[in-house]
Amino acid sequence: MKLLSFVVPCYNSQEYMRHCIDTLLAGGEKVEILIVNDGSSDHTADIANEYEKKYPSICRAIHQENKGHGGAVNTGIANASGIYLKVVDSDDWVNRAAYDKIMETLSDFYDKGTVLDMLLANYVYEKQGAKHKTVIHYRHAIPKEKIFRWSDVKRFPIGQYILMHSVIYRTALLRECGLKLPEHTFYVDNIYVFKPLPYVKTMYYLDVNFYRYFIGRDDQSVNEANMIKRIDQQFYVTKVMIDYLAGFQLDSKPLARYMRHYLSIIMCISSIIALKSGKKEHLKMKKELWRYLYDQDKQLYRKIRHSIVGFAVNLPGYGGRKTTIGIYKAARKFIGFN
Repeated sequence: MKLLSFVVPCYNSQEYMRHCIDTLLAGGEKVEILIVNDGSSDHTADIANEYEKKYPSICRAIHQENKGHGGAVNTGIANASGIYLKVVDSDDWVNRAAYDKIMETLSDFYDKGTVLDMLLANYVYEKQGAKHKTVIHYRHAIPKEKIFRWSDVKRFPIGQYILMHSVIYRTALLRECGLKLPEHTFYVDNIYVFKPLPYVKTMYYLDVNFYRYFIGRDDQSVNEANMIKRIDQQFYVTKVMIDYLAGFQLDSKPLARYMRHYLSIIMCISSIIALKSGKKEHLKMKKELWRYLYDQDKQLYRKIRHSIVGFAVNLPGYGGRKTTIGIYKAARKFIGFN
């Protein structure tokens, strides 16, 4: 049994996967690195096999027909032997000093028999060509370096939420909640973080800059042009999240508040993509998405629609759309995403 399993989904990743894997090897024998080759047509499979041969007790190459990012993560979860699990995309990497601190913390919990459901750490936008690297942290929303529960969680700032980059889950919890991501679909990382949340009881936050999130390749799914091109998949993921939250009876008010907050941001992202596109069919999809939320859960709709985010993406008329896009551009420049 390993302490921490890393799942590295790889699709035609020959140009950058080595850097990713090399940073993960610093965990030594306490970690396993599951390199999931998702039907690549380049040398990804050969590189995965090379690492398995060189580090047989740490690296494992798993080859499958193409199933998309979600399908690769599903395969990783199914094959993981670690107590905890972390997904690291093949073009990203981790910071060594923060990595050491995380391994020390997880080892300490394991040695003491403490059940930890979720560990959070900071992530850094490594935007290509940008001098300023934005760090996403949670210092003002959750306690630092102590076990806490949802009752201890404050309100998250507008626009801030937990991403796949910042979370490490207990592997058994991911299986207990029945997590299975849609295949051949982009943006499922939101489902990955969102669905397990009601099962999370104990959490811990390390204020270290662990995950380095690379932004800058034209073929990345978060590239704005690609998000418009794949708007149907973004909307599909949003509807999956609506269905899940609308059908879940949550006893914890802070948890319910946070999940509404998370969904409001995803509704905002979906709406912004439609507004940026400006195509009639996409504007119609945006209107239908908000109607879908209303039909699924009227109370949930009212709370999200009447929030600052809900108001900002539903300003009326052409002038309203221009104002919303202007706000989005300012936020993108300030934070450095896409």
